[in-house]
Amino acid sequence: MGLEISIEWLSLLLFGGLGLLLLLGLPMAFCTGSLAVIFLFVFGNSAILNMMPARIFPFMTDYQLSAVPLFIFMAAMLEKAGIIEELFDVIYKWLGSVKGGLASATVIACTALAAMVGVVGATEVTMGMIALPAMLKRGYDPQLACGALLSGGTLGILIPPSVMAIVYAVVAQQSLGELLVGSILPGFMLAGLYVGYVTIRCYINPSLGPALPVEERVDMREKLHLLRNTISPILLIILVLGVIFLGIATPVEAAGIGTFGALFVSALHRRLTWIAVQEAAIATLKATAMVMWIFFGATMFVGFFIVKGGQTFVANSILGTGLSPYGILLLMMAILIVLGMFLDWVGILLLTVPIFLPILKSLDFTGLLGVNGVAPSEVPLWYGVIFMVNMQVAFLSPPFGYSLFYLKSVAPPQITMAMVFKAALPFIGLQILGLALCITFPDIILWLPRLVYPGH
Repeated sequence: MGLEISIEWLSLLLFGGLGLLLLLGLPMAFCTGSLAVIFLFVFGNSAILNMMPARIFPFMTDYQLSAVPLFIFMAAMLEKAGIIEELFDVIYKWLGSVKGGLASATVIACTALAAMVGVVGATEVTMGMIALPAMLKRGYDPQLACGALLSGGTLGILIPPSVMAIVYAVVAQQSLGELLVGSILPGFMLAGLYVGYVTIRCYINPSLGPALPVEERVDMREKLHLLRNTISPILLIILVLGVIFLGIATPVEAAGIGTFGALFVSALHRRLTWIAVQEAAIATLKATAMVMWIFFGATMFVGFFIVKGGQTFVANSILGTGLSPYGILLLMMAILIVLGMFLDWVGILLLTVPIFLPILKSLDFTGLLGVNGVAPSEVPLWYGVIFMVNMQVAFLSPPFGYSLFYLKSVAPPQITMAMVFKAALPFIGLQILGLALCITFPDIILWLPRLVYPGH
């Protein structure tokens, strides 16, 4: 029999210990897992100990999670095939005569890339190596150039096929197909906000993002000729998303189709080599292993906390604030933004969703400003997309936003960390605006799933 301790002290020790270990620089997976084991031994009992395998085993055997390595491998293969460089080249030549066209092309290329790969790191690093030198060479303001890259790169979280959506669907027991469909409009809305912001700023102050010199522009015939290079990746995007939305294949089967398609596209571009496949496979293995270890550690951590009464304690504490349902949701968003400054998205998702989602399901979201509300059955879907938009803010939030460091790792020496931090701020504002719109007007998220999945 373990030692007895009040839930208040247990919460303080558990999360205080987690914060301390993370500050010491230990990996998230091993922090949560080791703390869970220690606290189980000291404060648990045999019944709780037996519960741990029962929580972990369903994750290990969850069919939907097999989409994670498939989509990561697809991303890695497309990166090796040079598809991303060709996409960027085509888009910026089409937008060359527009002020800020290169920055807008960066956001659009990132959006297309997000629809192919669903992985933020791959998008950020690859586009950073291709687009940032191109913009700086043509006299773009470094902060605007970095901001366009940072914001465009985070769209990989949201636009299908998103690895985050797969993990959320498993944890929240939410239909992955509905979640992927629900994230399309918010994803394109945010991409539109980024492009609009860049374009307006460059037209107000053309020195921030000058149009391409006349001698570098191409005529319409050349533009149409360039489009040939984009046919295969665009067809791959349409194929992967189309089979999901039309109900022809499950998201996992679509991931398998996408993986085969990425190999086929690489072969078309004469980039399919054993070395490329080997590098893509190793990158997939590392990323998938990291995700799964965090899964196991965080599942044990949260499972122990819930069994000891942590969920009831957090629910009573949040509901005890006396805030309205939307006030509680905003409090949760603020907690997520703060956590996003220090933790990665897998950890945040696994630590918060099992605790926050039951609270939200018990609340009545009847609608704001006279717009349609959210039915209780739609809350997991609505919150899932809001969570993913919130994680975009987390990826850009100083001091430890992952995208900031992805970009700095490939930026030229004259781009300082302070410049990268400043570049992110206006785009964080746009993300918060997008978050507010998704909360105020739930139909931005729910309209398309209701259309594609009537009766759900």
